[in-house]
Amino acid sequence: MNLSGIPFLTLVLSSVLIVAAIIDFRVQKIPNMLSVPTMVAGLAYHSLANGWSGFIFSSEGLAIGIGIFIIPYMMGGMGAGDAKLMGAVGAMIGPKGCVLACLFTAIAGGIYALVVFLFNIQYLKGFIARSAITVKAFAFTRTFIPISADESEKKPRLCYGIAIAIGTLLYVFIDGFGYQFPI
Repeated sequence: MNLSGIPFLTLVLSSVLIVAAIIDFRVQKIPNMLSVPTMVAGLAYHSLANGWSGFIFSSEGLAIGIGIFIIPYMMGGMGAGDAKLMGAVGAMIGPKGCVLACLFTAIAGGIYALVVFLFNIQYLKGFIARSAITVKAFAFTRTFIPISADESEKKPRLCYGIAIAIGTLLYVFIDGFGYQFPI
């Protein structure tokens, strides 16, 4: 679905993503008061515009957004707010758009993490050393024994709401120019 024909959804989604990125950067949390109304708005809009098929379209996007991000959340890699925000994105742009937005978000998140690591070079060095030791231990013992960072070591902050905003807005921008993704 091309959002360029729906300026209301594009405006709402863009606004929500920018606000979520700012709040996540400031307080490291994406509030439900932002994600849940966006989910409801996406479901309501598509239901009113296209009936039952619009509801299904939006529900599939919602489920895919949360479903893809629930795994990293359960592994402790991100917060529940990130998963709910991606669900809200899915409710707005549907299943195909959500998968593509997740892909762009993963790329943006990787670049963002690299930049954060580069600005925290001491942590990066320690991370590489711990990872090398973990890999060596696994190679010799066939047992995965992760080595945690020191309690005193300052861990860099990674606010994934920023990556979600960048990745999704990039998808919406490209989609707005009418590019047809081959999936």
